[in-house]
Amino acid sequence: MSAVAHGERRLAEVRSARWASALATALALVLVAAAVEVVLDGALGHSAEIPLQPDISGWLTTPVWGGARIGERLGFRVFIIALLASTGAYGGLVVLAGRAGAWTGRARRERAQAPAISARWAIALVAALQLIVFAGPVLISTDVFSYIAYARMGVEHGINPYLNGPLAIAGDPVFKYVGTDWIHVATAYGPLYTLLSYPLAPLGVVGALWGMKLEALLASAGTLALTWRCARARGRDPVLALLVVGANPLYVLYGLGGAHNDLIMMLTMMAAVSLMVAPRSTAEGTTGARREAGAAAWVVAGALIKATVAVLLPFMILSRRRLAPVLGALGAIALGAIVGYAVFGIHGIDLVAALNRDAAFVSTDSFATEIAHLFGKPGVFPVDHDLLKAALVAIVLYLLWRTWRGYDWVAASGWALLAISVTSTWLLAWYILWPLPLAVVTRDRRLLAATLAVQALFVVHQTSPLLAPVK
Repeated sequence: MSAVAHGERRLAEVRSARWASALATALALVLVAAAVEVVLDGALGHSAEIPLQPDISGWLTTPVWGGARIGERLGFRVFIIALLASTGAYGGLVVLAGRAGAWTGRARRERAQAPAISARWAIALVAALQLIVFAGPVLISTDVFSYIAYARMGVEHGINPYLNGPLAIAGDPVFKYVGTDWIHVATAYGPLYTLLSYPLAPLGVVGALWGMKLEALLASAGTLALTWRCARARGRDPVLALLVVGANPLYVLYGLGGAHNDLIMMLTMMAAVSLMVAPRSTAEGTTGARREAGAAAWVVAGALIKATVAVLLPFMILSRRRLAPVLGALGAIALGAIVGYAVFGIHGIDLVAALNRDAAFVSTDSFATEIAHLFGKPGVFPVDHDLLKAALVAIVLYLLWRTWRGYDWVAASGWALLAISVTSTWLLAWYILWPLPLAVVTRDRRLLAATLAVQALFVVHQTSPLLAPVK
């Protein structure tokens, strides 16, 4: 190549990098602006998208120079527009980061420009989104008030949350914030999570609420750090992994915005994966066995928070075919069972009964409900539940067989989590976040594509009321 042609190529690459950087900045500003809009409008008080709650964020809309608050309460239309804008900007960032992440090693060093999205830039963006939502009100869901109610039942009232629903403390200050669907329902969460929530109960409703939000924020930060670490260990681009998870609108607005304990479950999941994907040179002999046992124990700990993550365990064991993860899991199960039984009795460790109870619930957002409507059925019937369970069992068995044959156990676990969310008749936005950290650290890109496609379908479903004819 002549010097002139080489110079022209270098100039074109520099110009392209500048345009990519400018586009990335614009997309990031859209994400931040959408989050700020949701938080500031939400801080004005209760609305269809902001559950009834103590005024913990009114200070965000208090004018500095006096006068009335600026803005209006968060309505459905504004929230959906913000969600769509965030989704579009997020998609653009993922594409830009994916193009940059494709250049590795010598090929990347030979490029004239720095990548459009640097590590510091990505970390700053994700941190800003997390902190914006943390400072605001609880979004969309009342689940966090159920967490507080169950904690206050045990600590302040001496009532077993595994035997009673929040109605048992109808006179407690938190009761009016609990969703009406759950006032009769005993907790479905594992004993470890219930014990983690107990120290927050004496802080009062507002103090406990901030405690729950802080727990979710710290769990999110830990999950993202471990996702970064796992991506690097497996030869994936950590910047892309961080953005795919941490800038995801459902992760930010629904998961962190609702302070859901799914984030704590995902933290334990990624802690287990991080131990298992250690470089081979340090994962041999006694050290490797300890890592595998520890990883299995982390999975069990996650299941004692929310049982879903237990699906990782058989894939992990099959991938190693060693005794260490089995022993680690058995030890953690024994310890959890002893503590759970001692504090809560037999109902505190009967997670199967809780899963069977929750599996009977049906939400309007579930894929099963939408498919039923497509076939002209008014909803999901008992036979449909049985068919969905059979389909899930078949999928998991197939994935176990693939793992036995050498398929990546992390990818298989991600597919299993995605299958659980899709076949569930009770689908919530934070459920389809479960496989996302796994999808960005596996080499099977189909898992990431499928996970993002399911999330896109969920977002589209949320917009359907906007398209309905006005009566």
